[in-house]
This record gives sequence, C-alpha cells and structure tokens, in this order.
Amino acid sequence: MLAFSLRGSRVSLGRNLARVNVSGFRYKSVHRPDNGSSQDASEAADAAPTILAEKRDQFNHPNKATWLEAMREREKQLAEGKVLDSYTYTDPITTEVGEKTRNESFTYLALPFKDDQWLCDSYINAFGRLRAGNLFQDLDALAGRIAYRHCSPAEPVNVTASVDRIYMHKKVDEISNYNFVLAGCVTWTGKSSMEITVKGYAFEEVLPEVVTQDTLPDENVFITANFTFVARNPITHKSFAINRLLPVTENDWLDYRRAESRNAKKKLAAKTQKIIQPTEEENQLVYDMWKFSKEVDLSNKKGVAFTKDTKVQSTSFMQPQYRNRHSYMIFGGYLLRNSFELAYCAAASFANAGPRFVSLDSTTFKAPVPVGSILFCEATVSYTEHIHDSEENDLPFDFHLPSTNKLSDKPNTFLNEPGTLIQVRVDTSIKSLESTVTKESGTFIYSFFVPQSSYNGAQPEFCTIIPQTFSEMMEYVEGRRRAQDTAAFVSTL
Repeated sequence: MLAFSLRGSRVSLGRNLARVNVSGFRYKSVHRPDNGSSQDASEAADAAPTILAEKRDQFNHPNKATWLEAMREREKQLAEGKVLDSYTYTDPITTEVGEKTRNESFTYLALPFKDDQWLCDSYINAFGRLRAGNLFQDLDALAGRIAYRHCSPAEPVNVTASVDRIYMHKKVDEISNYNFVLAGCVTWTGKSSMEITVKGYAFEEVLPEVVTQDTLPDENVFITANFTFVARNPITHKSFAINRLLPVTENDWLDYRRAESRNAKKKLAAKTQKIIQPTEEENQLVYDMWKFSKEVDLSNKKGVAFTKDTKVQSTSFMQPQYRNRHSYMIFGGYLLRNSFELAYCAAASFANAGPRFVSLDSTTFKAPVPVGSILFCEATVSYTEHIHDSEENDLPFDFHLPSTNKLSDKPNTFLNEPGTLIQVRVDTSIKSLESTVTKESGTFIYSFFVPQSSYNGAQPEFCTIIPQTFSEMMEYVEGRRRAQDTAAFVSTL
C-alpha cells in the first residue's frame, strides 16, 4: 500500500509498494515513486518538474506551514475579525532600532553550473543560454533573505516594493563554462525601507573557498540588480522602523549616496506628471511616424510591424505553490519570471530570432498578488533602436533621431556588434474571484538585444516597430527616454 504525505511541493513516499497479481504475473503498482536515476523506463520520471521526481528534503521547505495550515489559520482569524498578513511572522519581537553595517547583511548563493550539469540544465533555455527568468527568482529570494538579516532581531513583514533596475553587464552565453555566485547586501536605508543590491559573479575556475565582499572581484560581475523592500508591523499593519545602515568604507558611502539620489528621483517622479510633454524634436518624430503609418504597406516590408500586432497575452491562476514566505501572497520573483518570459515571447515573435536580455527598468509593484487570484499579463513591443556603426538613416520613416546607444568596443558586452535593441512593456493586473474589479498590479519594461548575426546574412538584419495611435507614439517616445536613461547608467559603470 502506497503511503505519502504532501508538504508544500515536496512529497515523501513510503517504501512499501503494492503488487498486483494478474494471470500469474506480479505487476508493480503504477503509483510507486519516480526514480530519476533509474535506467528502468517504468521507474523514470515522465517529466523533469513533476512533484514525484523531486528528491529534496521536505523539512528544508522555505515555508513554515503547508497551504492547508495557513489557509485554516487565516479563516480562523477572519472569523474573529482579524486580518492576517503573514502566517509565519505575527509578532515583530522587538521595535528597537539600532545600526548595522553592510557586512552584517551580506548573503550569497552559489550556482556551480560548471561543476553540476543538472543544476545547469535547470537554468538553461532552448538556445543553450541562460534562462534569465529563473535567475530573477533567485535574485529576489536572495534580496528577501538579506532584508531579514538587516532587520534582525526584529521580524517585520518585509515585501518587495520595487525593482529599481536589473542590468546585464556582459554576455555569459555558455553558462556551462561558469560557476556563478549571487551576492548582495543592504546599501541604503530609510525609516522603514531599504535598498538592496545583488550582483552576479561568473567564475571560469572554482569558486573562492571563502565568499565575502572582498573575495568577489568587480571584473567578474555580469549582472546587477537593485531592489527596494519595505517593512510593515504584522500587528498594526503600518510601517515598521528598521535598523539604520552604517556605511564604513568610501565605497559604502558612494553606494549610499547613489541610492539616496535614486530614491529622491523616484519620489520626485511620483509627484510630477506621468508623461512629460514631448520636446520639439520628439513632436516632429511623432508627426513623421503618424504620417508614415498612414502611407506604409507592410505586405512587402520585412522586419517591420505595427505595435498592435506585437501584443502577446497570458492569464494565470495564482496557485499556493508560488506563495512567498508569508503564505498568502505570490512570491515577487515568480511574478518577475512570468512577466519576463512573456516579454521574451513578444520580442522573439517580433524579431523572429532569440533575443538576449539586457535590462529591466525601474518597476513598482502597485498591488500585491494574492494566492487564489487571477493574473492578467499583456506584453507589447513599444520601442526599437538600431545599433550599428553607420551614420546612415536605416529607419523606415524620414525623420532620424540619433541612437541613444553606440557600438561598444568591449568584447563581452551585448552591444559589441550591430543589431536591434527591443523594448517590451508588460502590463499586469489582478482580479479577485470575489470581485468584479480588475486592478493594476505593476508594469515591467524589459530591454532585449537581437544581434545582426542571428539572421545568418538573411534580410532584413534589423527589425522596426511602427506606432499608429497617439498613445503608441507616446510610448515610443517614453521608450526612447528610458533607453537614454539606461545608456547614462551604463556610462557610470
């Protein structure tokens, strides 16, 4: 008789297998556990991600409660007129505020792809390159751990408020040749918010025996991510004062000032108009694009598409297997992965080639996504830019604005060869089953690069988006401004 207990997404299976006697033959039960290492076809897992194929220890599960336990506790609290933000963190323990250095929150995660082929297999995409969406989940999870280290011994409810930027510094296409380390710490604090910087380091050799901020060289950095977390009191549901960051070194102070400047810029942007009025140059661009969109016939043009024809949509029901450590909301890293992979689909379908991730612009989570809600996502290519060494205007309309990015002379960067920079906007919204209202959850802006070499000499070697409506044209203008911001950010590295 098969016995198993379900705990989160791990399954513990009994060793006794039922046997069935049919016509003198003894058949093994079809319900026995999968054995991923077996050469017997009847024992092997039918798919890599199935629950029965997982061999991880159920007691290492990141959630301290099963979904059934958390759900019943929430129902009990609601019956008493109480709102439960977190199953795990119900008492902040202390409200005392102290000071902590960056070293005290420093945390890292090793991903030895070169040494572990099956770990590598979990992070690889169809083109044999890094599946960035999976890495985003690790970046957000690591940032969450860093946030709690900084707040300790207090235990508030920490949540991801925004992703301020994720930028890919250089190509690491052959990830099987590298061992990765993701490492980060708190780099800035406000009263109840903190900015966390996580960097990815790629090593072609073995990893350092001791991983610290001092043993991770800057020249090995391939990705940088900045997250903002906010702390709430689980009892009052209001903001919770956290430990202050104490910068020690000159580099600590430089990072602190940069983060302070970014936060001031975000606050100012929130108070000003959502869309800044176009300049004279941008107005002329809008007019020329509108004129061209009325005259163009795309039936005989390759590599050109209207904005409306690039839309890709998805709808998902939010299951408890993707919940965060608090049990009732969806993990922010999962939302990043979902939105990224939809953006990837939009860029790949538009370009007819495999795009490479370059950056994620500043993104604010406007509303948390509850377990049991419906998530709607829509991805649209909103801006394209041709990167090449020619000064000729190769755009399909008459007016030409200079590219915001230039060809790089660094061999490992994405823009070291001609190609197309593609910006994809992903709008997300959520709907509760108890409500008829759909509300915005967040907007994600991803930038991809499709090198000219992807087409193997076939024409065209660049792709272009053509807006038709005023709204699409303003998104194009906003996309160009974002590309300028990213180029300015890169110049400071």
